[in-house]
Amino acid sequence: MNFIKKNFKSFIFLLSFVAIVFISMAIANGIQKDFGSIDVTVGTFETTYKTIAGEEKTGKIAYKLYTPKTATATNKASALLLLHGYQNDHETSAAYALELARRGVVVLAIDEFGHGATSISLINRGYVNHKVTVNYGTDSEENKTFVGISGPERYKVMMNFSNMKFFLDKYSKDEEGNQILDSSMGGIAAYSYLSTLSYVDSTKMAVSGHSMGTWASWSVSANFSGTAIEPKATILQAGELFTKDAYDYNNIHFNNVLLLTAKWDEFNMFRDYSKQTVNDSIIQNDITSEFLGVAKGSGEWNTTYGNFGDGTARRRELVMTNHRLLTHNKKAIATTIDWLSQTIGINTVLENTDQVFLIKEYLVLVATLAALASMFALFTILIKIPFFSSISHPEIISERAKNVKTGWKWWKGAIITILIAGLSYPFMTQLGHGLLPVPEKTVFRMTIGNGFLSWYLFLIIIMLLTTILPWRKAKKLNIPKDYCDLGLSTPENKNRFDWVLLGKSAIVVLCMIAFMYIQCLICEKAFMLDFRFIWPFFKGFNLERFFQFLAYIPVFIVFFVLNNSKIFAQMRNSGADKPGLKGFLSCWWRNALLMVGGILILILIEYIPFFIGAGPGADLLFSSTFGGPFMSLMIVFVPQVLVFSVICTYTYRKTGSVYVGAMTVATLACWIITGGSAIL
Repeated sequence: MNFIKKNFKSFIFLLSFVAIVFISMAIANGIQKDFGSIDVTVGTFETTYKTIAGEEKTGKIAYKLYTPKTATATNKASALLLLHGYQNDHETSAAYALELARRGVVVLAIDEFGHGATSISLINRGYVNHKVTVNYGTDSEENKTFVGISGPERYKVMMNFSNMKFFLDKYSKDEEGNQILDSSMGGIAAYSYLSTLSYVDSTKMAVSGHSMGTWASWSVSANFSGTAIEPKATILQAGELFTKDAYDYNNIHFNNVLLLTAKWDEFNMFRDYSKQTVNDSIIQNDITSEFLGVAKGSGEWNTTYGNFGDGTARRRELVMTNHRLLTHNKKAIATTIDWLSQTIGINTVLENTDQVFLIKEYLVLVATLAALASMFALFTILIKIPFFSSISHPEIISERAKNVKTGWKWWKGAIITILIAGLSYPFMTQLGHGLLPVPEKTVFRMTIGNGFLSWYLFLIIIMLLTTILPWRKAKKLNIPKDYCDLGLSTPENKNRFDWVLLGKSAIVVLCMIAFMYIQCLICEKAFMLDFRFIWPFFKGFNLERFFQFLAYIPVFIVFFVLNNSKIFAQMRNSGADKPGLKGFLSCWWRNALLMVGGILILILIEYIPFFIGAGPGADLLFSSTFGGPFMSLMIVFVPQVLVFSVICTYTYRKTGSVYVGAMTVATLACWIITGGSAIL
């Protein structure tokens, strides 16, 4: 009781942050249920699938189902299947799902193969040993309709996203017997499941997908073409077009297709493989003209061609956003509402601009930030416990203030650090994402995780060299150096590695992470929401993903310990020992610059030419290969790292060592990557 009294303020902060988490999530849950007019459920259904090895197996597809209360067995409703993009999950479709469900549409959002809680791995989409570029419009080697690919299986799978099962055999199969198995990635099974629900009018159904999910959407529509439950509309959020020569167009028909194109889409396949920013040349090119059913050069943006009645309606909408934010764009959603009103029928008095999804997103963001803050309220309590108090030595910072780097000496090191981290990012992440030889089927199965694994391993080598070599040089010159100078020991054990400090710091971090994880699980169970903002951040693990977390976390910890040692100890700055908020901010902005400066430079390189119309920097300077997920990920990556820098700065100033901050952000980063992103 006396301990609580002494730390009363910390306990109040802790309870306040937890309260904010649950209150925000409760309100967000109320919004996603439209305060009682929508039933929201999460679950799984079983489906059979064919493995890459040719075996027939049964797996589970996870979903989130939005059912308006107006939909009953006697008053059947129209329905929509939503399919997310690469490195996402069903919750990424929530904006479209919520707004359509508010208007009486039953909406099923699933986790596709290799994503979320679905048990079927990404590799079971299938692959062939060539990349198909049928969208070029001709079937000739000269025009590179086929581009041979080699390398790890994960690379072949990703290079085949645009190759679909319903394509002609010459595209979807190869001479070695490889084939595309299910380019809908569970979408066909989900669409069939949706059609069987007693309150769904199976004659009024549609399908929509974003990015990777657009290829899945094409596949669903092709599979059910000509059947009693064929989709009455296909809505593509950043989709790729292909010519009629790619498939049996005499027997496969796509009804009422709406293509939403992001003005600043980072992926060149969604810009019709143009290097430039989306402009009028795209709406007027051969493939779009064929898609719209107009003479070349006569097509216009935001104009409907064809007829809804016979399924020939076509429209290409230009949306002023980028690739990732298309999932949460008000204009895109309004256009979708209008399109579905014409195709499957929407009986609502709500205007298409009456949208509430962003309120829910911001509430979940508040909850996410509050959960993170609660960890550090807990941290301030834990280090006051006698057992853990020995890890807190903030006096080290002031004692070593004379050793700080100032002026040009600090800036020279900062510039070198920023450039090495930034310039290596696009190359090392892409290497790991596709070609780095790792045990991808057993140990390192996270496709995006392998990109960061490669980058981190490269930077680990650099940081070890730049730590060990100056250390040895200092010893030769009889310049005193100890482990406190590296942020790795306490004053009592400054001349050796302090294992006790490491162990106790690890226990503190474990308590902090466990506290946040429990909050996450409660939110998932009680409110069917996890910690995110548009992009998935923190969600509960299934066993498979937890094992992946254990596989990656050692590398992540080593990287962040070395990174924090370099930034907070070896490159400690003149603001490190200043007290109070002013001292924290003085220290933080320099540390944040070191952690995120390289990525900020890349963002400028990528987006300045993009926004002036020339095209994304990666495409212009290197090739479209580097304009993939890691470049578009930077706008998500930066705010994460800024939060990480706050965590690291705060804990370093409280303890005088790098361990708590480094292991905390390592765990959070690894949690983000392994919790919901694609698994091979």
